[in-house]
Amino acid sequence: MTRLAVTSLAALALFGLDAAPAAAQLTTTFVSEARGDNANPCTFVAPCRSFQAAHDHTLSDGQITVLDPGSYGPINITKSISVVNDGIGEASIPVSGGLTGISVNAPAGGGYVNIRGITVQGIGFGGGTGLRFNSGFALTISNCVFRNLTQDGVVLFSSNDALVSVSDTLMNDNGRYGIEILNTGGSKLKVTLTRIEASHNSFGGVFVNGENAGSVVSATVSDSVVSGNLGQGLFARSIGAGTANLMVLNSVASYNFTGILAQATNATVRIGQSGITGNISESWDNSSGPAKVLSYGDNYVDGNGDGDPAPPSIARK
Repeated sequence: MTRLAVTSLAALALFGLDAAPAAAQLTTTFVSEARGDNANPCTFVAPCRSFQAAHDHTLSDGQITVLDPGSYGPINITKSISVVNDGIGEASIPVSGGLTGISVNAPAGGGYVNIRGITVQGIGFGGGTGLRFNSGFALTISNCVFRNLTQDGVVLFSSNDALVSVSDTLMNDNGRYGIEILNTGGSKLKVTLTRIEASHNSFGGVFVNGENAGSVVSATVSDSVVSGNLGQGLFARSIGAGTANLMVLNSVASYNFTGILAQATNATVRIGQSGITGNISESWDNSSGPAKVLSYGDNYVDGNGDGDPAPPSIARK
């Protein structure tokens, strides 16, 4: 009998379960469409039905794990947490009515948020925004899809200094930008985009926007594709003494209206080892101020509607 009791407790620990009452928070919670119920404690044996219910049952620095394919509803994240689907099938958040699929309002000083393997899909009726990052220290997005939203696929609008990493993620077919990186509050936002695709969006693919004095947005794009956007493929803009820096390496900007655009005083785009082709309008346009598009001299620029002028070169070091 004693051995059985010990074994049972070990099994509970193995699956992230807790012998405490249902209201207790756990380090690992679970969601399931097949057998979930939001009245459950979100354990492996008794999973919840929605991401929000699981979030509310999860301790800070804990994890929500998806057990089977399904639609799990929007989530407002207010703590350090991971939301993880590691290949069981599509775990989706349908968005309509102008709502936001994932809202991140984590603590500015120590909020670490990780989103992996989630699809946020606009389903009509004003499909809203895929993910909006308002606050938090660090955000990691990997293996996700944000598509068919009426607004941005992803918008990063942090009110504090923050670090964001996005990898292996699709941001297509949205009504505004694939990803909009905006800073207006005098803070520093640093973003790394690796192996992303931002295509077929109505405004543009990747938009880096620094507004107001002291606001700095710095972003790198590598091994990525921005294609078929009705506006700009890659766009850096600064307004009101803000700063926008965009580094593009080993990537493709193709079949957009404008391939690469830098606009206003403190906007700089640097490109290297990248292909710029098939864009309808100018490949780069500095017409709205002393912005800079600079090349490391090793890009492939051909077949654009402006005759393929070479941007000013900077030395490789």
